[in-house]
Amino acid sequence: MGTTAVTRLARTALEQGEGVLRLAPNWVPRSFLHPGRRLKLVEEDLYALGAQRGGIDERWLSSTIPADNPGAPPDEGLSYVVHEGRRFTLRDAIAAVGADIVGRDLWERYQRWPVFGKFFDNMGPIPHHLHQNDEQAALVGQQGKPEAYYFPPQMNHVENRFPYTFLGLEPGTTKADVRRCLERWDAGDNGILDLSKAYRLRPGTGWLVGPGILHAPGSLLTFEPQWASDVFAMFQSVVEDRPVPRELLTKDIPPDKHDDLDFIVDLIDWAANTDPEFRRHHVLEPIPVADSASEGYVDRWVVYGQINGRQLFTAKELTLDPGVSVTIRDGGAYGLIVTQGRGSIHGTTLECPTHIRYGQLTADEVFVTAARADAGVAFENTSKHEPLVVLRYFGPDANPAAPLLED
Repeated sequence: MGTTAVTRLARTALEQGEGVLRLAPNWVPRSFLHPGRRLKLVEEDLYALGAQRGGIDERWLSSTIPADNPGAPPDEGLSYVVHEGRRFTLRDAIAAVGADIVGRDLWERYQRWPVFGKFFDNMGPIPHHLHQNDEQAALVGQQGKPEAYYFPPQMNHVENRFPYTFLGLEPGTTKADVRRCLERWDAGDNGILDLSKAYRLRPGTGWLVGPGILHAPGSLLTFEPQWASDVFAMFQSVVEDRPVPRELLTKDIPPDKHDDLDFIVDLIDWAANTDPEFRRHHVLEPIPVADSASEGYVDRWVVYGQINGRQLFTAKELTLDPGVSVTIRDGGAYGLIVTQGRGSIHGTTLECPTHIRYGQLTADEVFVTAARADAGVAFENTSKHEPLVVLRYFGPDANPAAPLLED
């Protein structure tokens, strides 16, 4: 679709939706992972893209970046706006009418939507890995990737195989210790988890994880606001008796450094990984925005805090009691996903699906423009019995009043 057509359609959708854009579900497979079966995608569609591509265990939310998957079509990972039977990517819409969607400040700084969210749903743990920082990722033409985790209670009715996440490295771990693990890559389990610590995961809580921090996510379904990048380096050679290809260690490392173990070890943020108070500096407990329960709704901070002194993303969980209506104002554009119930957002239907067929449109995901968020968004729970619960995540500096981790 040409730029002129996208511009026309985007402006029409914005006008008719009053700043709320309907998004289609955006599924991403991973060939080296095992679907956790909690994304509400029907069983027969888990391998809709072919067994060779892997099972679908991610749903990307309000995404304007493609997934870095071997053999993927160029639009895999890109969210599509749906309006009057027409489809166009959110990335193209923002490129066409940028400030009208993400806000002038964000557009002037980034010329794009610089973050995205996803649901990650795996049956078991995944390899201990890290995401590079900006300087390291720039060596392969990409950007760094800080991220955050929140475990929605509504989507974690089962814990699956391993509800624990290894995070960081034990204090006192040395570069030589990690280097020896990398040297043993082809000798079976390289023992990298022996140097780390596992934390029990609890629905309704989360973690803030900066670039360079090793982590082996466990088996709870995770809502992940993060920087718009798909860089990583796997440091673990075997997971659940499945070998991890060494190519996943070096995927986003310059070719001339693939065998330079000292360079690879230096991707680690050593101060953050070996922090004796790692949990206190990274765990996220929900914090109510205000004392509003008596009014029939509660808005909670579920992702907050700074990474290297900057607020890069935040997220809130809004719960409305049956029959309640409320207008919520926020400081920036946001992506929204429903985790329970039905209702409306500024007149646009919201409904949490029970089962989804691959390619089917749902009414559970929207993008809200900066202007609409600032003016106020009218939420209504149309159910007589069930709460309406929505997650919404924001870009950089959208919520200067958000808590810090110390709070």
